[in-house]
Amino acid sequence: MAKQNLPRSLSSSRRDRRDFLRSASLGAMALAIPFPVLPDFLKNASMGIVVHSYASRWHSKSESEKFPAFTDAISLMEHCKSIGAGGIQVTVGGWSSDFGAKVRAKREELDMYLEGSIALPQDLGKVPDFEREVIVAKESGASILRTACLSGRRYTNFTSKEDFLMFKENAIRSIELAEPIMRKHKMKLAVENHKDWTAQELKQIIQSVGSEWVGVTLDFGNNVSFMENPMEVIQTLAPCAFSTHVKDMGVQNYSDGFLLSEVPLGEGIVDLPTAVEICRKHNPAINFNLEMITRDPLEIPVLTESYWTTFEHLSGLDVCKMQRMLDENQFKGELPRVAGLSQEEQLAFEESNILECLQYSRESLKL
Repeated sequence: MAKQNLPRSLSSSRRDRRDFLRSASLGAMALAIPFPVLPDFLKNASMGIVVHSYASRWHSKSESEKFPAFTDAISLMEHCKSIGAGGIQVTVGGWSSDFGAKVRAKREELDMYLEGSIALPQDLGKVPDFEREVIVAKESGASILRTACLSGRRYTNFTSKEDFLMFKENAIRSIELAEPIMRKHKMKLAVENHKDWTAQELKQIIQSVGSEWVGVTLDFGNNVSFMENPMEVIQTLAPCAFSTHVKDMGVQNYSDGFLLSEVPLGEGIVDLPTAVEICRKHNPAINFNLEMITRDPLEIPVLTESYWTTFEHLSGLDVCKMQRMLDENQFKGELPRVAGLSQEEQLAFEESNILECLQYSRESLKL
């Protein structure tokens, strides 16, 4: 996949970083960086941060002085502001009205946007609880609520096509239960392509619901795990996207398929400038939320029979074209890993990746 040329300063900094990683321990490199830092190039940056970018730090049990745990949305918001982010996307489950008011006050003080993340009602009896969370989220200043239908991954959760079809039926029912609440409170529900739906499946679901209040959280990288070209996914879902998860993906082959990792923006296979342009074309007000999850690579076992149990979306030619693209864009060097790092090193590595992504966003995406 053709990649846009990076500005010389940014290209050099990325090359220096990769060279350093080859010659020094990852944990030592991360711990050597002073935090929190707000470089000049990050001032007034507008990209937001998804809470999952801080998977290690969110409600962490670590007693780190340098990277204290984020205990709630307010502490997350304060930190994200300090490093130059323009907003956050965070879970709203369990919020009281009083806490929602505190979030609103802090959001207005910091001049940040807020998107919520919410679980769908699984049955009619759960709708009142869902509505209470929607009301508190609206009171806190959110107008968009991201949701996901599956917490796991389609190719590991389901062992038969029948199991998947039952999940699909129940998921659509949950969205249909949520829609009248969103319409009533004039809030937008943004369903993520969360390693559950192919791009066309999610597009068809949104079209079948047929509501101006139900759209998509467009994740730039998840559907690589479905052997879908990220740009084709973005082109398919951008017309109905209310929000985004911005990420770049690194791939490397292994015995049963390929390894997949979130990598610092600009180092992977996603054409980010074009992706941003497409999203803005369809929704000029859309927020761009960084989801840089620092973890070990995921194994995508596309060479096993079980992987394909629930899939019928690709032809043999589609698979060959995608595999060729992956083969031609193997990640150079080591994919990010946290195995073997101390908790403090993991926290430092996570922060380093987020700051690097914000730098790329500012310099190359103008966000």
